[in-house]
Amino acid sequence: MEQTLSTGAHLVTPRRGYTHHGIYVGGGRVIHYAGFKRLLEVGPVEEISLEEFGRGHGVAVKPWAAPKFTGDDVAARARSRMGEHRYSVFENNCEHLAEWCITGTSRSPQIEALATRVLRSLGLHLLSRGSRLSKVAALPETSA
Repeated sequence: MEQTLSTGAHLVTPRRGYTHHGIYVGGGRVIHYAGFKRLLEVGPVEEISLEEFGRGHGVAVKPWAAPKFTGDDVAARARSRMGEHRYSVFENNCEHLAEWCITGTSRSPQIEALATRVLRSLGLHLLSRGSRLSKVAALPETSA
């Protein structure tokens, strides 16, 4: 696969329950946010081998129709964040990093989708709870 990768490619590899993201910088190397290296220990933005990045799960390239930055510029942006140690699952994860390198905007569609699912679930729960409450409120009062 390495022969077909372009510098600056947005790489994605599956993990249990999510996908991990990184930027291919050439020479079989990937820059990514290490995230949780151990149970509660987070790692920095680092450069690792393509094999280490994929962890035997396979690696795919995320296509971009109109990236703001391409190729060497994407790789340079990734390199500019090397050593950063401000990982946050919800605000500064590997996908935020990759999206920022390519578009200039730090975002995580995975986290956005999760938040949407949680809010919908809460909203449906509150609506169903609200409908039960409105039925109770609609019961006629009895005088004692």
